Amino acid sequence: MTANNRTILVTGASRGIGEAITQKLLGESQRVIGVGRNFSQAEPNHNNFTQVTMDLSRLDRLPEQFSGLRCDNPDIDTIICNAGYGRFGSLEEFSPEQIQQMIDLNLTSQILLIREFLPSLKTRGYGDIILMGSEAALSGGKRGAVYSATKFALRGLAQSLREECSGSGVRVGIINPGMVDTNFFANLSFQPGSDEDAHLIAADVAQAAWLMLSARPGAAIDEINLSPQKKVIEFKKN
Repeated sequence: MTANNRTILVTGASRGIGEAITQKLLGESQRVIGVGRNFSQAEPNHNNFTQVTMDLSRLDRLPEQFSGLRCDNPDIDTIICNAGYGRFGSLEEFSPEQIQQMIDLNLTSQILLIREFLPSLKTRGYGDIILMGSEAALSGGKRGAVYSATKFALRGLAQSLREECSGSGVRVGIINPGMVDTNFFANLSFQPGSDEDAHLIAADVAQAAWLMLSARPGAAIDEINLSPQKKVIEFKKN
């Protein structure tokens, strides 16, 4: 199965990297089902785009919602798990609720989504699952323990599913971007450098996703580590 005539589910599609991936896929004549919590600021006006409003942090609702999504869209053959958020600080600065919230959204919701669609992808005999990791999935850093834990776990999930799915024709990969100039940093105390070679843009990550999807059948790109030429962190003034 090539990248032609795909029906692709993208989570976190309403902004940032997810929005860029959605726009890239639509530009490549793919059908996109975009899941997001709020599309008020980004709603692609395109015949091949279907908007699904869903809060992936509400785990109690997700099994039923994912089942309905699959039944309503039986032609979905690609899953791009992009939704997530970042919160940073020393571990003791996190409340138990904050730790649970990050694990729920960044990890558990992704597992539940893949679990819902994996049997149909295997039965189909082809398809792609792409997880959105991070450079934080490759190396832990100061004040990033909880975030890195979720991203390391996603990387382990991708590697395990890669082995589990190889015989079924379903490809599984993960993209690990460095710092991307998006609204991810809007509520954080730091941001990537402003020079063009000191940050990625969302379109860079979208291009990496497309590279995975457009690989010939039988070839799987397991992991892409994507970084700006220079690693520069700017701390915001209070």
